[in-house]
Amino acid sequence: MDALEVGILGVPMDLGSSRRGTDMGPSAIRYARLTEALRQVGRQVRDLGNLEVPVAESLDAANPRLKHIEAIEPVWRLLAQRVARMVTEGRVPLVLGGDHSLAVGSVGGFLSAGAGDLGVLWFDAHADFNDAATTPSGNVHGMPVACIVGKGDPELLAHTRWLPRYLPPDRLVMIGLRDVDPGEREKLRQTGIVTYTMQQIDELGIAEVTRRALQHLQGRGVRRLYVSFDVDVVDPDVAPGVGTPVVGGLTYRESHLAMEIVAESRLLAGMEVVEVNPIRDVHNRTAEVAVALIASAFGKRIL
Repeated sequence: MDALEVGILGVPMDLGSSRRGTDMGPSAIRYARLTEALRQVGRQVRDLGNLEVPVAESLDAANPRLKHIEAIEPVWRLLAQRVARMVTEGRVPLVLGGDHSLAVGSVGGFLSAGAGDLGVLWFDAHADFNDAATTPSGNVHGMPVACIVGKGDPELLAHTRWLPRYLPPDRLVMIGLRDVDPGEREKLRQTGIVTYTMQQIDELGIAEVTRRALQHLQGRGVRRLYVSFDVDVVDPDVAPGVGTPVVGGLTYRESHLAMEIVAESRLLAGMEVVEVNPIRDVHNRTAEVAVALIASAFGKRIL
């Protein structure tokens, strides 16, 4: 995948969250010199701009169990179309969020492009596996995994019927969990999605966890890897400007090592970086961390 041009696409959306601000994430990441960082590691880059996304103030949240879902679903569909086009044109999609609900559109784009060999590495403090029946908040950014693997309640999955198929649960691995709701915990047990919590990372080390995750995916026929990176997987001492911070996350070097191992696998077919919230940040530090991690995933090395 190394020779392919990187296509940057912003999704300035915070409709899936209860906190405003992640809609400014794409601008903050670009401002942190994203294009320059990718070119410095030898990648050709084309910035394709942003999707048009409605702002929360112009909408009625409507369903309290699926807030703003009627406005979010069209964004998913448009994003899927744009990602599918990039994949078929031979580009590596780099999606800038925006809240994590957008993953339904980005992963859906790969599935729409016929990527039957796709696997997903999901870096996140949260499982994002709620649905309308289990959600404590009604925020859709806590539900994308349920949509992607097709294991939500009928009310939520009614909004995913446009997907050509669902991703098999054994082709998604979660890394960095430390804040999981009771309903999500039960669903994870039922579906058998492979998870690595911060406890396991503490015990095994991030290098071993990342390599085990990649081995698991490759053992299930994965030849194209999509990395969904919620910056809240990183400890808020390092990355304070995120939608839903949780203490006890990955260190700066652990985060980079995970991305360096992803780059070494030569499987990276696309990536999204989500939940950067400049309102909660300090001097754009979190966006700068995001850019550094993207550069590592796309091949930056110390020597």
